[in-house]
Amino acid sequence: MKMKRKLMQATVAIAGAGGLGSNIAVMLARSGIGKIFIVDFDIVDKSNLNRQHYSEEHLGRYKTEALAEQITKINPSVNFTYKTVKVTEDNVVELFKEYKIVCEAFDNPIYKAMLVENLLIKTTATIVSGSGMAGYSSGNNIQTYKKMSRLYVCGDLESDIASNCIMSPRVQICAGHQANMIIRLLLGEDTP
Repeated sequence: MKMKRKLMQATVAIAGAGGLGSNIAVMLARSGIGKIFIVDFDIVDKSNLNRQHYSEEHLGRYKTEALAEQITKINPSVNFTYKTVKVTEDNVVELFKEYKIVCEAFDNPIYKAMLVENLLIKTTATIVSGSGMAGYSSGNNIQTYKKMSRLYVCGDLESDIASNCIMSPRVQICAGHQANMIIRLLLGEDTP
């Protein structure tokens, strides 16, 4: 009961609602996280339905709005809030300054680095990031690493994006690692 209460009182922010972010949000909602805040500017597109937690009925809609609808159906107790904006160097601190745990779930390595760098330097947030889940190599290569006192990275840490092959199983394995690390942090565990 104590664990369940802790999770119900917890707040988590997620930057990005694509393959990682949408799956992480669903896992956290199913796990009973009380408040989830997500930021994304993009719309659901058929080209990446293979790895995101959306369906054809969501095509053309903002990912944030489609995800809010899904989360409400999965766990109506979750206080799910969102902003439909692009995270930039100018707004990253303002968007996430209230959150103790921020999950980085971007596709673009430049934006990943921008978010992590700004939050580590300008806030006290702990960041759980994803890196290296493209391709179809063994899912056993995906792990969680504690890189700094406030930075955890999940993935195989290798870029296979050149293969132009991002498959749902590896994305979901990495998303599972990120969601699990977030839950561990919320429950007071700081080792991967």
